[in-house]
Amino acid sequence: MATTAQLFEEPFDADEYIERLAWRTPGGGSKGGAEAFDPKKLLEEFVNHIEELKLLDERIQRKVEKLEQQCHREAKEFAHKVQDLQRSNQVSGLYILAKIASKYHDLERQLIQEFTAAQRRGEIGRMREVAAVLLHFKGYAHCVDVYIKQCQEGAYMRIDVFEDIAILCQRVNKQVGEVFCSPETVMAKLIQSIFENKIQAHVKERLEETRHSDVEQYLKNLYDLYSRTTALAAKLTDFNLGSDKHTFLSKLIKNIFSCYLESYIDMERQYLQNRSGLILQRYYDSKNHQKRAVGTGSIQELKERIRQRTNLPLGPSIDTHGETFLSQEVVVNLLQETRHAFERCNKLSDPADLPKNAFSIFLLLVEYLCVDHIDYALEIGLSAIPSADAKNANLYFLDVVQQANTIFHLFDKQFNDNLMPLISSSPKLTECLHKKKEVIEQMEVKLDTGIDRTLNCMVGQMKHILVTEQKKTDFKPEDENNVMIQYTTACSKVCAYVSKQVERVRRSMDGKNVDTVLTELGVRFHRLIHEHLQQFSYSSMGGMLAICDVAEYRRSAKDFRVPLVLQLFDTLHALCNLLVVAPDNLKQVCSGEQLTNLDKNLLHAFVQLRVDYRSARLGRHFS
Repeated sequence: MATTAQLFEEPFDADEYIERLAWRTPGGGSKGGAEAFDPKKLLEEFVNHIEELKLLDERIQRKVEKLEQQCHREAKEFAHKVQDLQRSNQVSGLYILAKIASKYHDLERQLIQEFTAAQRRGEIGRMREVAAVLLHFKGYAHCVDVYIKQCQEGAYMRIDVFEDIAILCQRVNKQVGEVFCSPETVMAKLIQSIFENKIQAHVKERLEETRHSDVEQYLKNLYDLYSRTTALAAKLTDFNLGSDKHTFLSKLIKNIFSCYLESYIDMERQYLQNRSGLILQRYYDSKNHQKRAVGTGSIQELKERIRQRTNLPLGPSIDTHGETFLSQEVVVNLLQETRHAFERCNKLSDPADLPKNAFSIFLLLVEYLCVDHIDYALEIGLSAIPSADAKNANLYFLDVVQQANTIFHLFDKQFNDNLMPLISSSPKLTECLHKKKEVIEQMEVKLDTGIDRTLNCMVGQMKHILVTEQKKTDFKPEDENNVMIQYTTACSKVCAYVSKQVERVRRSMDGKNVDTVLTELGVRFHRLIHEHLQQFSYSSMGGMLAICDVAEYRRSAKDFRVPLVLQLFDTLHALCNLLVVAPDNLKQVCSGEQLTNLDKNLLHAFVQLRVDYRSARLGRHFS
């Protein structure tokens, strides 16, 4: 049986194949066949057939390998053809896409040009149609940019750019809702463009030209520009700008002003220092006055301190020629500069820094107004107060007190009106109140010292009048029957002097201070007269004249409007009655309502002043 590939065609059965091979082989069939079974022949046939099968397998294998190689080669060729086709397809597609993109951009550009033309013509309907078409194009944002740019053309014609902006935004706000499907986005973008371009350029131009050349004008410009920008932003919140328009506008303002606000308080304090110093220096220059150094620790300073607090004569006082060295004009200028500083501080400070910045401005006010001006004037005023025994002393310190009181009121008003609102809800409030209290108390000590020494001078002047004008014969006249005067010359002059000083105190003080000072002056006035009267001997007519003098003193005491002072002179008047009362009536008078509570020694001392004390044996009434 020839060995060919056809023998192995499907369906192939190995057992059947062997059976057929054995059957066809002579002597290889089964028993009982035409020819007897010959195993050798069958074996030989099998061996030969196996060799043929091996040859057939080799031929088939070679053919398979040939076909595989051909297949691989054709596959590579096919792949190359596919790649070539793909490249060709891509080029063709890029070209088509390029043509589409070009047409897209041309159409987009034409639409934007049409929108621009319609905007210039004021055709709202056409603008709306084109904007609706462009909404599906990438160029929609460019359309909005063109609209915003064209809106601003010719919009800034006034000197006041902020007014122009407000009018522009009002006009555009009415239009965007008719043109665009999202007017709030367009409106926000317009405002952002205005802030980042027009306002920022305007602010930079106004501030940079004065930042280094004129600090005062720079601060005024910064305050004005920031105020107007924030005011504009407040108006713009009326428009629909999206969900968080307040944060949006705040960021725009911050981007413009942050670089200026960071250094604001340092420039404010430096300007206020320079300006305040200049105001004071110009004032002292106008008075041709070279400021004295106070608190230097020198021997002269020590002497002055001792002299101010005592009545020790440590050398002559300073002659100020009546100058108080306090100027209401200076005070008003300093307070005005500080008020402007507080206003700027309130507007330009970060809320977290506002109390701290306001306090730093307050400290400068304390330094230049309270210390360098008021306290200095008090020091000079104290130095100018003459000693208590000076004659014809000019007491200008009360003028200092009067002006200082007026200034204190102005200072306190500014503290309450301008500073308190900036610090009232912060820990700085306690610090400010403490500083104010400390400053006022320090000045009150000097005022009290000066007033005390001034009162001493007043009493010294009264004493000088009494010493020079009161004669011993006034109360022991040579002719008892020929006394024609109602009161002595010394009394008349003292009362005239006292009247002037009382009026002067009233002009210089206010409130309870008037009563306090007049009470002290009245007590000292009474003590002086009481001690003065005890230096003389009194005849009957002289005693009557002393009573007249005391009645006149009591009339002057009424001008004090202080019950205690009047009571003291009422008592003194009652004591003087002891100088004239009949000896037998002394006990009755001493037990009267006004004298009954007085020390007997005091009563006895007055009775001893009578010229008839010994002859009438008046002392027995007090034994």
